[in-house]
Amino acid sequence: MATRQTSSSGRAKSPRIQVVLPEALLERLAVAAEQDSRTVSNMAKVLIQQGLDRLQGGVRHQLERQQQVQPRLRQGRLRRIRLRGG
Repeated sequence: MATRQTSSSGRAKSPRIQVVLPEALLERLAVAAEQDSRTVSNMAKVLIQQGLDRLQGGVRHQLERQQQVQPRLRQGRLRRIRLRGG
């Protein structure tokens, strides 16, 4: 469960969690943070947000893609016209 602290002004700070990472993963996170001019904590927050957006949007995105692709297929179908000679 996240813990919430208060600042010296009495305002509530953002909730905090503790995560245990393997050393190699922490190193990769630190490199990514440095390349993006972020703190390790902020980089972790950004990556978690992106991962959750991708995870939660994945199903929605798949449905949207299906709806976009299906009308295109219908529009692109050729119709056969039979001409009767006389």
